[in-house]
Amino acid sequence: MTRSRGVSASLNRKLPRSLLETRSKSVDFDAVSEVSSGKSLEKSRGCSVATGVLRKFAGRSGVVRDPDCLQRTRERTPTCAVRAKLTSASNFADALCVRHVYWSRRWRREDKKKRRAWLLSRLFRRLTPRTRARIATSATRRGTSQGEDFFFASSRVRLRSRAGKSRAHTSDARAFPDRRRSFASHREPRRAAHTREGATVDARETHRARASRESPAPRNANARSCELDNARDRALGRSPSRVDRARRPRRASRPDRETSVSRKTRRRLSVAARTSIADVMALKPGFGYKFPWEDMGTFKYLLFVPFVATVALGRDDADDWCWHMLAIAAVRYVHSQFWISLSRVHAVTQHTKIQAKGIDYKQIDREDHWDDYIILQLIVMTLVHKCPGLGFSGFPKTCGAGLAQLLLLHAGPTEFAYYWLHRLLHHHTLYSAYHSHHHASFVTEPITGSVHPFMEHLMYTANFAIPLLGTWAMGGASIAMFYAYLIGFDVLNNIGHCNFEFIPRWFMNLPLMKYLIYTPSYHSLHHSKVHTNFCLFMPLYDYAYGTADPGSHQLYERAMKGEAAPNKAPDVVFVAHGTELLSLFHLPFALRSFSSRPFKSAWWLQPFLPLCLPVVALLRLFGQPFVSDKHRLKHLNCATWVTPAWGFQFFIKREFSHINRKIEKAILQANESGVKVLGLGALNKNEALNGGGQLFVDKHPNLNVRVVHGNTLTAAAILQKIPDDVREIFLTGATSKLGRAIALYLSAKGVRVVMYTTSKERFEKIRGEARRQDQKNIVQATTLEEGRGIKDWVVGKHCSPKDQEKAPKHATFHQFVVPPIPETRRDCVYTNLPAFALPKDAKDFRSCEMTMERGHVHACHAGALVHALEGWTYNEVGAIDHTRIDSTWEAAMKHGFKLATVQAKAIS
Repeated sequence: MTRSRGVSASLNRKLPRSLLETRSKSVDFDAVSEVSSGKSLEKSRGCSVATGVLRKFAGRSGVVRDPDCLQRTRERTPTCAVRAKLTSASNFADALCVRHVYWSRRWRREDKKKRRAWLLSRLFRRLTPRTRARIATSATRRGTSQGEDFFFASSRVRLRSRAGKSRAHTSDARAFPDRRRSFASHREPRRAAHTREGATVDARETHRARASRESPAPRNANARSCELDNARDRALGRSPSRVDRARRPRRASRPDRETSVSRKTRRRLSVAARTSIADVMALKPGFGYKFPWEDMGTFKYLLFVPFVATVALGRDDADDWCWHMLAIAAVRYVHSQFWISLSRVHAVTQHTKIQAKGIDYKQIDREDHWDDYIILQLIVMTLVHKCPGLGFSGFPKTCGAGLAQLLLLHAGPTEFAYYWLHRLLHHHTLYSAYHSHHHASFVTEPITGSVHPFMEHLMYTANFAIPLLGTWAMGGASIAMFYAYLIGFDVLNNIGHCNFEFIPRWFMNLPLMKYLIYTPSYHSLHHSKVHTNFCLFMPLYDYAYGTADPGSHQLYERAMKGEAAPNKAPDVVFVAHGTELLSLFHLPFALRSFSSRPFKSAWWLQPFLPLCLPVVALLRLFGQPFVSDKHRLKHLNCATWVTPAWGFQFFIKREFSHINRKIEKAILQANESGVKVLGLGALNKNEALNGGGQLFVDKHPNLNVRVVHGNTLTAAAILQKIPDDVREIFLTGATSKLGRAIALYLSAKGVRVVMYTTSKERFEKIRGEARRQDQKNIVQATTLEEGRGIKDWVVGKHCSPKDQEKAPKHATFHQFVVPPIPETRRDCVYTNLPAFALPKDAKDFRSCEMTMERGHVHACHAGALVHALEGWTYNEVGAIDHTRIDSTWEAAMKHGFKLATVQAKAIS
């Protein structure tokens, strides 16, 4: 008994006075024991709930006695030490107080750790299987748990739990072991850098919205607290007093409003939806964000006119300043184009690629003004050169000592100043206002290094002027200095952003070389982890100030071995070909911006036409099928290959064998690499060329790859554009694969089909394939005059303006002829070629498929993709099976394909 009083006395010092002065009450100890059991208290958030229970049920020490309840309380205590104290307690109040002290201490010690683990487990369940596997692999390598690895590796967002107490700080703890002494730029930006759609959404709100959409909300601490309070009220004979907020009936919300997203987030999303990516590129654009000439578009190149005029009129100064500035600008443009093309040639990059992800149209549009820095630096240097009284002129052609001074000034003051300026730009204020524009490009291209806001470029220009002005002040300036520094700077800048590793190992193994020059993989970590590897070109400063990522060398080795982004065989290959000669510039590795838009033979391309002729001749002699682009659709890895043939070659009969050899080589290469489906595009499946691909299947009957011409879905797309109430059509190109399928399908639907063909034999053959009761719906026409009374013309053969005059007024031309017919009738309607909009989960599409709009592909390409998605095991070659048209269309709709939204148009 003495020991019991000692326990009570020690506990009294830890409990509030109101608890000890509470009067004794008649209570239901079974309910009290259930509420205050270890399991229930552990489920609750601990101390505050336990204190509330004590205040209501403890009573005066030594008054309440219930042996059965006391025994249950003792049995549910987890540790021996606390159980021993309970054994010595003489009443339930003492036992409950012991439990209160035990759980309060335990939760003070473990609450933060448990809530953090709970949050990380929730986040881990939200990840894709591929990301989970990557984190698990990284955790095994580093010797950490998956949760810790995810906690330290997540370097872009700050997430809070629903209770608002546990935070997941996202700085890389390995890169910054001492956060208290780290520079201010180590602090994270308070919002996510960019969403994939370009919207600037708070990461916390995005996580909550996604969690509420994908799974029901978990039972939170508020719900458990309500259960405890209601159990207490029931024990005292009261009605339940609290209702969980999550279970309260809500007011009816607007159907177009997502209640799980906050009002602030909805406002940001609506702004992002209304504003183009070209207008909102940083999280919160600051002062001087836009270049002064940004709104001029392509007219900004008029800023070169004064320099050209000065040189043309012979008014240049003694230094030939304007001529040299134009020459440097031209070299910088050509050099950048070289790196753009090189980084997009898959034969060069496929074995040492760093990031496996691709880029999209939004990044291309955002980086379209990459050359603004060339114009800015040209103007700034000219203003300094023309500044009266400064004397920044009279340069000799070369100076060897000056070039050495230039190198030392760059390695010293410029690299040092850039390092700290770069870290300052990662402070959340400047990051959201300026630098987030650059980091919106997670996967970099060579010109990404030049994509910055105007104010940021002004800072860089001032810093990069230090070597030029310093060399001039020391008397070593020369014209060669400008060429060496500006062009050399661009070389290193493009190397760091080219997303494939090519710096040889022997070079990087030279003494101190890893401190003097960076590699593409080194700078790639800065774009993926954000708060590491801040240097300009020399990692020396990262190592000196502790911001070098410890995995830099490991990533370099993995990239050199081809393990960073392994080259996987595609699941689907679409084999295309060139159309006109100028389409050579529409390849993704040719002109970056031009290929991201529908192809048009622009006037400014005509001067380059003579360059196409030798390229076409070389490809005719030595060309092989090559990879044009790679992309993803759902679980499929897709690729577009190009055979070295142009449109005019398909109309030269003696070229047929040459073209078929190239196509056959592409099929065999795809078969060896494990491709599942190979689609033949455009004229590669011409009936006269290879019978719609039947030639290759007959020659190689044991192919594992499925050859698909995709014309079944093409026919379905054409038929969908014909209104349901049409009872008669006039069909040209009637004996082609598509013409035959359209005739047989519509005749089975009761539509009268007038087939324009002069071959009685081919007409009778097609008519004989129809069912007996449908043959009366197929009629032959030998002249275009017979179509004068039919308003729906389905055109599968070239139709000249004179031929179009045979159609009646207000006729509609549904066409599937390549190229499209000229639109000359102002009173008629012309539909576009059959095409499909890709599903929303199509990724890494960065170039347009010839004349198709962004995000659209030809129907035959979509047919190959649907064939792979459905897992069909037959070859779709030769004649079109018109009985499969409906099932193919339904499969395309099921997988999210949509008929091109550009509908029929009339000339006005």
